[in-house]
Amino acid sequence: MTTLATMTAPSISSRFSINQMTVKQLSLPELMDACVRLGVRGVGLWREPVAAYGLDAAAKSLRGAGLEVTSLCRGGFLTAVDPAGRSAALDDNRAAIDEAAALGTDTLVLVSGGLPAGSKDLAGARERVADALSRLAPHAASQGVRLAIEPLHPMFASDRCVVSTLDQALALAERFPASQVGVVVDTYHVWWDDTAPAAVARAGAAGRIHAFQLADWVTPLPAGVLNGRGQLGDGSIDFAWWRSLVDAAGYSGPIEVELFNEELWAGDGVAVLGETARRFGEVLA
Repeated sequence: MTTLATMTAPSISSRFSINQMTVKQLSLPELMDACVRLGVRGVGLWREPVAAYGLDAAAKSLRGAGLEVTSLCRGGFLTAVDPAGRSAALDDNRAAIDEAAALGTDTLVLVSGGLPAGSKDLAGARERVADALSRLAPHAASQGVRLAIEPLHPMFASDRCVVSTLDQALALAERFPASQVGVVVDTYHVWWDDTAPAAVARAGAAGRIHAFQLADWVTPLPAGVLNGRGQLGDGSIDFAWWRSLVDAAGYSGPIEVELFNEELWAGDGVAVLGETARRFGEVLA
């Protein structure tokens, strides 16, 4: 495996961003230090480790390190039916918007949430997401933050995300200005969908691609499917093709690698970061 010592800053693409979940075994200070030493310029952060470190301290340290926060994960989970649950979700998402602004990122990733217990009403759940967006988008705009709806693979529709395709995500986003609500193109979740290329073009034409994330699809899937995202190049996804598709749609921003993978988490985090950066250059060549 490539180690930190064998990597050099010029070998790292300026568009490469490491999502914090890929190397969650690294503390935030360790991650920042490794990124600076490797020449990685972008990081996608998660709210929980940021809160544990301290929001203000994290923002100050990231600025001092010269790192760009390319996104914050995550907001969402907006499908509750009961008034108390909906109110709590809205409050939490307003807090997430404020945190994104404090960290200097304009992109808050939203995972919509699954079906409430006992419900089978997908359409109704998606409408509750739309209603929540109507309440959150003005606050996001006031903070200079864009809400990025991430469709998840249909296997997560019941418990995690009732938005399963880019078309479904766009149907929600297009109710609002593109400067307020857009979509995430995550290869792990949409690579299988033959309607996705047209949706990418449509999203790009409207300026609604707010984030582009990579993870590979490996088989057989592990028992814990949620943590089954493969290292780049280990699975079935043609990343060079996806990059050309997204680039052709007009997206020129950072490209995050977000891997939920127990085996990677059990390894040395700095080595995983270096290897991920190396693989990024290989699969997108």
